[in-house]
Amino acid sequence: MGTFIGVYLPCMQNILGVILFLRLTWIVGTAGILGSFAIVSMCCICTLLTAISMSAIATNGVVPAGGSYYMISRSLGPEFGGAVGLCFYLGTTFAGSMYILGTIEILLIYIAPKAPMLEELSNNMRVYGTCCLLLMALVVFVGVKYVNKLSLVFLAWVVLSILATYAGVIKTIIEPPEINACLLGNRSLKNYLFKTCAKTVVVQNVTAFTELWSIFCESDYSNATCDEYFTLNNLTEIQAIPGLLSGVINDNLWGEYGPANTNIEKKSQPSVQAQDSSGDMSMPYVSNDIATYFTLLVGIYFPSVTGIMAGSNRSGDLRDAQRSIPIGTIMAILTTSFIYISFVVLFGACIEGVVLRDKFGYSVNKTPVIGILAWPSPWVIVIGAFFSCCGAGLQSLTGAPRLLQAIARDGIIPFLQVFGHGKANGEPTWALLLTVGICEIGILIASLDAVAPILSMFFLMCYLFVNLACAVQTLLRTPNWRPRFKFYHWTLSFLGMSLCLSLMFISSWYYALVAMVIAGCLYKYIEYRGAVKEWGDGIRGLSLNAARYALIRLEEVPLHTKNWRPQLLVLCKLDSDLGVKHPRLLSFTTQLKAGKGLTIVSSVLEGTFMTRGNEAKTGEKNLKAAMAAEKMKGFSHVVVSSNLRDGFSLLIQSAGLGGMKHNAVLMAWPAGWSEHRDASARRNFIETVRETTAAHQALLVAKNIDHFPGNQDRLKEGTIDVWWIVHDGGLLMLLPFLLSQHKVIVDLPLQKERR
Repeated sequence: MGTFIGVYLPCMQNILGVILFLRLTWIVGTAGILGSFAIVSMCCICTLLTAISMSAIATNGVVPAGGSYYMISRSLGPEFGGAVGLCFYLGTTFAGSMYILGTIEILLIYIAPKAPMLEELSNNMRVYGTCCLLLMALVVFVGVKYVNKLSLVFLAWVVLSILATYAGVIKTIIEPPEINACLLGNRSLKNYLFKTCAKTVVVQNVTAFTELWSIFCESDYSNATCDEYFTLNNLTEIQAIPGLLSGVINDNLWGEYGPANTNIEKKSQPSVQAQDSSGDMSMPYVSNDIATYFTLLVGIYFPSVTGIMAGSNRSGDLRDAQRSIPIGTIMAILTTSFIYISFVVLFGACIEGVVLRDKFGYSVNKTPVIGILAWPSPWVIVIGAFFSCCGAGLQSLTGAPRLLQAIARDGIIPFLQVFGHGKANGEPTWALLLTVGICEIGILIASLDAVAPILSMFFLMCYLFVNLACAVQTLLRTPNWRPRFKFYHWTLSFLGMSLCLSLMFISSWYYALVAMVIAGCLYKYIEYRGAVKEWGDGIRGLSLNAARYALIRLEEVPLHTKNWRPQLLVLCKLDSDLGVKHPRLLSFTTQLKAGKGLTIVSSVLEGTFMTRGNEAKTGEKNLKAAMAAEKMKGFSHVVVSSNLRDGFSLLIQSAGLGGMKHNAVLMAWPAGWSEHRDASARRNFIETVRETTAAHQALLVAKNIDHFPGNQDRLKEGTIDVWWIVHDGGLLMLLPFLLSQHKVIVDLPLQKERR
């Protein structure tokens, strides 16, 4: 596929959807033109910056199938890739829930208002939503080809609906539509409950009571039985769409937020305030179903711009992905941003404020507010919105299982491997079943306004890490990072990452924390239980740069006494099988250090590196295994030298790096050295003591180390003997551990005193 069919149109179809047709007019009426302009601008700039980062990744090399998940995992490593890939999967799945809820909302309110079987709208949303989900899942299971064929038809209706809206705006200049809203005092009334906006009418010279009288009054003969507010205020009709030249834009510049279950009022309309005589009297009024505030509107609106990765997700099907993804995605974002911003201004300039704040169009006879503006008929908008929600829901149920299947087949998360299998032709059957189950959770919430902020969090986190991947690769100057997209700069990625993080907490700080906790748990799980993948790791490069900077700083600043820490070089012997000869020496090291500071465990093999190089690597692996068994954090190193004395001398002089060098040497007391006929053992030990002293380092010699208690044992009795020897200004510490038979120089009972 080329740029237009493969990237531009899929992005357009996913961006122009349910929020545009069902919530944008309500957002404009609630936040005002200026507030809505700020919301749309922030979200569109965020996605544009993310698209620029995504374009840089796409032009850095070949982009196979996998889309955004492939980009993140191969740039930041399997841990980040798996965590963010699953967050993107959850976001796509909940997007399916949102589109299905939008489909059912259009069906039950505008297309078939008599279809509901239950009294509560939320329960009807759950029943019909579940049926719609099962039907869509069946279509996806039968074959994706039907979804792809229907997508162009759905997109055509969306484009037709947008053109009809622009045509309706132009028509208001010539002839505003004759659609009125009814106000009682300054309160907006539900127009579908009555036919005439009057208390009484004269029919054949006879005064007759209207439906409104029967709604507000208990009797047709006396005002005494009427609601007080109804009695004191007059009914007036106002034009729902005054038109582009009416000057209503001045009234809609600023927002009007309010708590839940408050009546929608026209502030400039005169009224006499009175207390309703009954709670049921609030039923004829149009009211806010939820509390409204700026940050809530950001979370509800953001899903309308989350379709920017629809093209990159098809990277494996594109003729030239490196060219098509940047051009198609950015052009789709610019086009849809213009549509959204222009609609914000046009809605505020054409439609009355109380009608804009009517979320479901109750004040205009259960018609979408954007529908009464469209020309030639509101049904163009109703059908277009219905097809748009259906198409986007099918796309979500098609894309989410394939994303999960790609993650499962990579093998980085063990418990997901079952979802890597499917039908004989590769269709993700098991992944589709899991997607349907998670999607049902969103449908059971039964509120489009409650589901939208949830998927916003997951998409924002995915976008955040796309920007982070680009910024990290550029700042670290990774050799294989050479994007050819000429409009890319790392500051744009950093700005996009910051904007994503800000929008997460602006939308919903507790949802943001939950999303981060989920991503963090997945990251740690993959780190400890996941498969090792050599995909490259930008975070490792960041760690190397940070370590290099810290080492240079440590060496530049002189060490102060307050900052002194014991940094041990442990001289550990290996037996004939290259195993650790004294494992309790590592236990003692763990007890001394408590897992803190620098620890280097080293050993020496006699010979040449050419002949014993493989043995040195094996010994180093055994050292690492022994350290892991003792839960010791540190480094291991095995050197090959012509003799042990030179090897130990080399380690004492050169172990460590920069400011991270040892200042103390720990070794075991040579067992049986006095009985050796060969004096080399004694000479090696004595020379090691002398060289340590010459290097101005402390020496700790542990005697009878094999009898010392392990990490799991407790030393209940016995003594620790400490021999302090000061020689030539250097401190030499001999720590013979005597349990029974040796002479005690300094006797410190363990249970009485600790030094």
